[in-house]
Amino acid sequence: MNKVKRNFWQTRIGFLTVLTLCFWAKYMYAAYFDFKLGLSDPYQHFIVWLTPLGTCIIILSLGLYFSKPLISYIAMLVLDTINTILLFANVIYYRQFSDFLTSKTIQNTGKVSQGLGKSTVALLHPSDILLWLDLIIIIILLIIKVIKIDPRKYGFKRPFAVSSFGVFMLTLNMFLAETSRPRLLRNTFDRSYVVKYLGIDTYSVYDLLKSAQSNQVKKNANAEDINQVLAFTKKHYANANPEYFGKAKGKNVIVLHLESFQQFLIGLKINGQEVTPFLNSLYHSKDTVSFSNFYHQVGLGRTSDAENMLETGTYGISDGSLFSSLGSENTFQGAPQILRQTGYTSAVFHGNTGTFWNRNEVYKNLGYNYFFDANYFSQKKNDKIGYGLKDKLLFGESIKYLEQIQQPFYVKYLTVTNHIPFQLDQEDKDNNFTTTDTSNTTINNYFETAHYLDQSIKEFFDYLKKSGLDKNTMVILYGDHYGVGSSDDELSALAPVLGKDFNKWTSYDTAELQKVPFMIHMDGIKGKVDNKISGEIDVLPTLLHLLGISNKNYIQFGQDLFSKQYRQVVVFRNGTIITPKYVIIGGKGTKGTVYNQQTGEKITKFNKKQKDEINKLTSYGRTSLHYSDLLNNHNLLRFYTPAGFIPTNPTEFDYKVNYQKMLTLRKQLGNKSTSLYSQHKGSTTDLYDTDASEIDKDEINKVPENIQSATSDKSKSHQDNAPKKDNLEK
Repeated sequence: MNKVKRNFWQTRIGFLTVLTLCFWAKYMYAAYFDFKLGLSDPYQHFIVWLTPLGTCIIILSLGLYFSKPLISYIAMLVLDTINTILLFANVIYYRQFSDFLTSKTIQNTGKVSQGLGKSTVALLHPSDILLWLDLIIIIILLIIKVIKIDPRKYGFKRPFAVSSFGVFMLTLNMFLAETSRPRLLRNTFDRSYVVKYLGIDTYSVYDLLKSAQSNQVKKNANAEDINQVLAFTKKHYANANPEYFGKAKGKNVIVLHLESFQQFLIGLKINGQEVTPFLNSLYHSKDTVSFSNFYHQVGLGRTSDAENMLETGTYGISDGSLFSSLGSENTFQGAPQILRQTGYTSAVFHGNTGTFWNRNEVYKNLGYNYFFDANYFSQKKNDKIGYGLKDKLLFGESIKYLEQIQQPFYVKYLTVTNHIPFQLDQEDKDNNFTTTDTSNTTINNYFETAHYLDQSIKEFFDYLKKSGLDKNTMVILYGDHYGVGSSDDELSALAPVLGKDFNKWTSYDTAELQKVPFMIHMDGIKGKVDNKISGEIDVLPTLLHLLGISNKNYIQFGQDLFSKQYRQVVVFRNGTIITPKYVIIGGKGTKGTVYNQQTGEKITKFNKKQKDEINKLTSYGRTSLHYSDLLNNHNLLRFYTPAGFIPTNPTEFDYKVNYQKMLTLRKQLGNKSTSLYSQHKGSTTDLYDTDASEIDKDEINKVPENIQSATSDKSKSHQDNAPKKDNLEK
């Protein structure tokens, strides 16, 4: 009997191929027209084209294992529908939140309905039909039998072969993703990156597994563990110095995060010109306490680790970013919420997307009242560079929001222009400044972007003086982590600039490169340059004591830098320890590499006293990191609330309507409003001067249309509370 030859498209595998191609097409549509994935080169585009194929084939191949033909077709249709629902849900969610759905969000239906609610219909676009059109057509073609059911039995081998091909495609995708973005899943700083390189399906599975793992770890947590951590931090608590305690009580606090800014830039001259003339003058100001031996202590979380240390006084985790991995669910007792107990309003200004490092979620858990991300600033392509809005534009365009915040406030600015690859547009370069001419472009660029950042800070300080904010504000400036010097190519070019011989470069020199600036600027603080060994973990205790707030009952691993009991020990995330006497590389004690801190000479023979000192330091370093990891990985702060501290309620924050909330509050407070706008009886944006060619006075005053429309939508549902637009928007 002759076998009937069937058209490939009328077979089950042909049907699976049709479903796969259709899903690929609509996924590509969503990727390019709905999601902002930041595709920057042809290689990334190619990876995105691969991302839906492997998982889609694997999912649909499950339907091939059903022996009954009709059930097999129905199963593939159901699986494709579920996959389309996941894609569609992410499209809708992304339009509202510029982020992707997490397993926590999906499980917490109340939060989803609160976030989308009645506005879901408004989020729909006519083009969304394209996500469903293929399924509608295919079902119709099945009903009218244009697509015929393949009656043959497939057994196990053919379905398994298809599934194996899907696994191969997924493996290829992950390999290419790793070559373009190493350690993608281990060091996840933005969900958008996982989706860009691996697709919605793989991201969803990864997020589910990560959430399950996190939940399991937390279930295994022992409430008694918190007592061990608390005992450790209390044992190493440093009493406040009466001379400085409360010195800044009631003052505003502005934290300026100097991206990738290293200590060697302070005072450095290139071709006879200062790289950072303004910061140099600030560093030596009579109103600035500067720390010359201050080290960053970040790990894989980089910038987010620095933020975490400054906000919570705990270390970043060992295997990624705490913000990204744990920030959505963990309990924090951070600076914004601590200061809120004493009447402070808090805000963050950042010219990048809110999802980067999961900030849009973490900041709510930290207790930040407002978060002004890229949506609040210029949307022009030329105004952005690298990782967000140019620094001069960030500061200039923030004033219309800053002046509306009720005082006292705790405000943080995250700069981005001085971020690798350290590139500036030609119009942003200072023609009077000539950078180095080394063989390494990154090194040459670094000094140009650092110079630009310096100019940005000067313009902002000029505004503080003109507006009067300088009189009642403490400004903290710090470099978050190293910028250059991580490779031999960079070091060979950088060493001569720093007056060093690359051929004699050691691990000691690399450790010295981890120094970053830390400055506290305030009228009446009696400026000086402090040479003590210190690090980022010490900032929060120092800040709280300056504001007259005791941190004794909080779990923080640093110490007040002004305390007479301050212990000069800096612990790096990789275990390296630095003290006034030793640089202990890798935390291995005398079995590792140890240098004399004063001379930089390697110590090869140790006497008993040295061995005891180094072993105690190594033990202290390991214990500090262990207890910090135990605290964060197990979310132990949910078991402990210090007296007088009110835990954060993240559901009360909605960063989409920052602008409207501030205007409404000012109107409600009337004469009791303490905002700078109220004090000046009008806007202070005219006081801000910048030489940035991209903006003018109108640009500084202008509120983006997307923000105005968002506040307009919000006001429609709160007619009794919403004020009319005032002069700020003129």
